[in-house]
Amino acid sequence: MNDIPDLEGPEFGPAAGGAAQQLVVFVHGYGADGNDLIGLAPHFADLMPNAKFVSPNAPYPCEGSPFGYQWFHLAERTEPEMLSGARTAQPILENYINDQLASAELQDRNLALIGFSQGTMISLFAGLRRERPMAGILGYSGRLVGPDVLAAEISVRPPVVLVNGDADELIPADQQATALKSLQGVSVPVEGHIRAGLGHSIDEAGVDIGRQFMARIFGLQTP
Repeated sequence: MNDIPDLEGPEFGPAAGGAAQQLVVFVHGYGADGNDLIGLAPHFADLMPNAKFVSPNAPYPCEGSPFGYQWFHLAERTEPEMLSGARTAQPILENYINDQLASAELQDRNLALIGFSQGTMISLFAGLRRERPMAGILGYSGRLVGPDVLAAEISVRPPVVLVNGDADELIPADQQATALKSLQGVSVPVEGHIRAGLGHSIDEAGVDIGRQFMARIFGLQTP
């Protein structure tokens, strides 16, 4: 019996029609749902007209938002709590990714994750522990969960880009430096960008950074 929850959420593309050549999974933050990030898909679709974009709702109703979802609860926001939550959410996201790849007849090398906030946390946690490396992980306004166990558990090293705002009231920008140090320490190719004046959000410059990253990892020409 499989007791892993099945995820569902909005999809977009491929804009060019036909079979997908890339799969991009948006992983939303705490208290949101798949609709929160799928609106970014058109901003990437002109660069990636053959990409399928999917944005699943997280598996659990959010304790702090009656209409939203969460990947794991954040009652205390302690490192042990977040690590335990990430371990619970990992197989759920993995199962969804695997189903989406199989449905599109694609491989991990055709896959990218784009996370926001808690979605960045679980994207990094799951993405660095897959059997095969994906094309890349793009994380907005997030942090690394479980840096102390990463060296013992990491299985793949896809390229990573992190974007944080220096006015983020929920996840301080200095969390990025901690993540960069931990990821570089286990030889993950990673770069970080700090956006001046940006709170817990994604701005136009951040989207441009993401587009450049997608072009690089998939070998695409920017329009």
